[in-house]
Amino acid sequence: MIVTVRRAGVARARSQRGFSMIEVLIAVLVLGLGLLGLAMLQTLNVRYAQSANYRTRATNLAYDLLDQIRANRALALQFENSVTKESFASVTGKQCTRPITTQDGLITTEQNAMRWRCQVRAALGPEAYAIVRRNSNEYSIEIAWSDLQGGVGKQDGYYNGKINVKTEL
Repeated sequence: MIVTVRRAGVARARSQRGFSMIEVLIAVLVLGLGLLGLAMLQTLNVRYAQSANYRTRATNLAYDLLDQIRANRALALQFENSVTKESFASVTGKQCTRPITTQDGLITTEQNAMRWRCQVRAALGPEAYAIVRRNSNEYSIEIAWSDLQGGVGKQDGYYNGKINVKTEL
């Protein structure tokens, strides 16, 4: 940019060099806002990745239980009574560390359901629960957990992480 300066009738051209302090401050402000936006984007990415991880774990656990029900159709009704929201109140660390076999080496449906409830709590946190429902030949497994990563968490009994898997036997 060329600036023309007039002094007492004499015109002289002078080129401007360097940046003014205002230009430097604006450039630093724009760069700072860009870096702040990038950091926020990375934080949200980590948060949603963890939420997706919980959903994947819950889906895998639901399909695991459905496979157990399919494999043992004779005792399938017992899973409906063994996996309820209330049954998760009894899940403690002590129960999850003890052996699950009986004296003769067999595993009962209740022991298998307890092992599965322990897996749900270990994978999805201490507030997670599941419910098995049956309607004729259709089984439904609902798993809920408090997903603090993906949103606001539990409010008034509402769990913001929830899946429902259905299958027909």
